[in-house]
Amino acid sequence: MSTINHQVRLAARPVGEPQPTDWQHVEEPVGQPGDGEFLVQVLALSIDPAMRGWMNAGRSYIRPVEIGEVMRAGAVGRVIASQHPGFAVGDHVSGSFGVQEYCVSNGLGVTKVDPTAAPLPTYLGTLGMSGLTGYFGLIDIGRPEPGQTVVVSGAAGAVGSVVGQIAKIMGCRVIGIAGGEAKCRMIVDELGFDAAIDYRSEDVRKALRRHAPDGVDVYFDNVGGDILDAVLLTLARGARIIVCGAISQYNSTKPQGPANYLSLLVNRATMTGMVVFDYADRYAEGITQMATWRAEGRLKSLEDVVSGGVADFPDTLMRLFRGENHGKLVLKIAD
Repeated sequence: MSTINHQVRLAARPVGEPQPTDWQHVEEPVGQPGDGEFLVQVLALSIDPAMRGWMNAGRSYIRPVEIGEVMRAGAVGRVIASQHPGFAVGDHVSGSFGVQEYCVSNGLGVTKVDPTAAPLPTYLGTLGMSGLTGYFGLIDIGRPEPGQTVVVSGAAGAVGSVVGQIAKIMGCRVIGIAGGEAKCRMIVDELGFDAAIDYRSEDVRKALRRHAPDGVDVYFDNVGGDILDAVLLTLARGARIIVCGAISQYNSTKPQGPANYLSLLVNRATMTGMVVFDYADRYAEGITQMATWRAEGRLKSLEDVVSGGVADFPDTLMRLFRGENHGKLVLKIAD
C-alpha cells in the first residue's frame, strides 16, 4: 500500500465549462481507520453529469462541494484495513468515497458488492445509482403500460440506456435520442430500442412525428434544452415526463427553460423531477430486480471504462459534455 493519497479537490467554482484551474491536485498521507472505521482503496470512480451541478454554490437537492474539499464521487473499492465490525479486510464496497486513491469511512452509505456476481464497474452503472435512477424514475413516475411509446434522451448514456431496456421489458415501444450514428446504431442493434433519432443530423421534432405518430406517452429527459421543447410538442394525452437531468444546460451561463410548457396543459400531461436519493429505502428492491433481468440476459450492462489515475479525472469528466461516452463512464484507477 502506498503511504501517499492522491486527491483532486475543488479549487474554484466553474463559470461555464470546468477549467484546469478549477481543480487542485493534492498529496497527503493515507489516513488510518479509528474505532468503527475502515480504510478503502478506491479502485474505480463513477463519472456523472450531476457532478457539474455539485460544483455550483446555492441550494440544490444535495449540498455543494465546498472549495478545498475532495471532489464528491461515487466509487467502488476494497477494504484494506478495518476496525469496523461490519466490514472486513478484503470486502469490496461501493460508496461516496470521492476523487482520491484512499478513503477512511465509518460505513454510512456504504454497500458491500460481489465482484464474482458482476464486474465492479457494473456496480457504478446498471447495478448502481445510474441504474436505480432509471429504474425508479421510469417505473414510479413514468408508469409505462404495455404498448405505450416511451422516449428517452441521452439514450446511449448511463441512465438512458437502462431506461430504454426496462421500457422494452415492460412491453413498450421505445425511441432513443442520441448524438451520432454510432450511438444510434448501438441502442437499436445492441440494446433493442425500436428506433433512434440522431439529434446531430435530424430534426428531432419531425423525427418524433414519424416514429411516434400517436404521440409520446412517457418521456425520460436527461438533456433538457431544445430536445425537451421538441418532445413537449409531440405529447400524447396524459403523458408523463420525468425530469432526471439537463446535461445540455449544465455548462451554460444562461440556462434555457422549456418554451413549450403549455403543451402540458393542452395534453393534461405532467412533468416531475426525480432524485434517486429519495428511493434509498428501496435500493435493494431495484438492484435485485435489475440483477435478475441481467442474469436472464434481458438487461445489458453498458460501461465505458477509462484507465488512468485520479489526476485524469478532470479530463475524463469533460468526456461526458463532449458526448464521447457510451454507457456508464467509469475511471478505473487501480486493479
